[in-house]
Amino acid sequence: MKSTDIDVKKDYEAVAKCPHSEFCGGCSSDGIPYSQQLSVKQEQVDELISLKRLHIDNQDEIQAAPEQFRYRNKMEYTFGDMEKGGPITLGMHVKGKFMSIVTVDRCRLVHEDFNIILKEVLDWTVQKGYTAYHKKSHKGLMRHLVLRRGIATGEILVNIVTSDEEGFDEKGFLELINGLKLENKIAGVLRTINSAKADAVKCDELRMLYGSPYYNEEIMGLKFKVSAFSFFQTNVKAAERLYKEALNLIDNLEGKTVFDLFCGTGTITQAAALKAKKAVGVEIVEEAVKAAKENAMINGISNCEFIAGDVFEVLDSYSHKPDVIIVDPPRAGISAKALDKILSYGVDQIVYISCNPRTMVENLYYLQYNGYRIRYLKPFDNFPNTKHTECICLLERNK
Repeated sequence: MKSTDIDVKKDYEAVAKCPHSEFCGGCSSDGIPYSQQLSVKQEQVDELISLKRLHIDNQDEIQAAPEQFRYRNKMEYTFGDMEKGGPITLGMHVKGKFMSIVTVDRCRLVHEDFNIILKEVLDWTVQKGYTAYHKKSHKGLMRHLVLRRGIATGEILVNIVTSDEEGFDEKGFLELINGLKLENKIAGVLRTINSAKADAVKCDELRMLYGSPYYNEEIMGLKFKVSAFSFFQTNVKAAERLYKEALNLIDNLEGKTVFDLFCGTGTITQAAALKAKKAVGVEIVEEAVKAAKENAMINGISNCEFIAGDVFEVLDSYSHKPDVIIVDPPRAGISAKALDKILSYGVDQIVYISCNPRTMVENLYYLQYNGYRIRYLKPFDNFPNTKHTECICLLERNK
């Protein structure tokens, strides 16, 4: 079976439009057969490679996602209204209208429990007579509802985000959530108080209303505690497959020191450490590094080191040298000075994991120009029905 082959039933389901597609901009490829979505993404990657005139020894076809629907393990919903002064809504921003919010209680990208919780929380909000926080007047109580779910454990974390206005019924909200009939189990219920003016989830105060401040997840045989504000892979099953294939590109990790740059919560770092002599993860987000250290302790992995800071600055002051480098940069890619520092190590193999093919080809061009051969590249569709494509790539130093 080719990597682009998919289940016929899944392809048929994709043709049916989502009931929210007229307003919600979450699924840019909604209603397009999945096989066609894959073809478009493959063509986009091929075109970017061609424009930069990259030479790739072996390029594989795009890998279809394990699931086309119900794959997202996190959603950040916003309270608002569709029309100025209209009924309160809870969901996603309307396409092209920053001030408008459409209720998305029949979304197909999430588990049905998310849709149930969203609808019941919105109904409860209406019954209580609460108002949505207004982005211009900065008045109103209800701001966001953030839901997170452990795919392997079936644990759900509910985080209701309000302004600092008084009057929120914490006891009533907890009774509502614990009274819902769900397939998954509630691991914790939290209330985040956010007085910042920006339309983003910020935490001035975090209150535990029930249970745990985190949910448990498992990926690549490793256990993780994921807190309310921790970064974690949005599509766990797809990320697990991508990470396994990326690590398998490395010839042999035994006895080697691995640098995992832009490591996030350290999933790849820990997986590499199971075989390597030592694995060093570097990440600019301090909370992610803290979580990575805690999760390494949970998994009993002692040959990991995690460092918080800008990749270039950390490497510039770090005395140890790697044998293998893994990079998983943000959408902006890797800066020139960080690339120069990576090149200065002269390692035989670099594994590049990309969430943005456009910046990836720029970085690959630079690495190719400076003495590395692109041995292998493969795109992955980890986010069906959206515009996003990921890739893995193996580079080897010319000798």
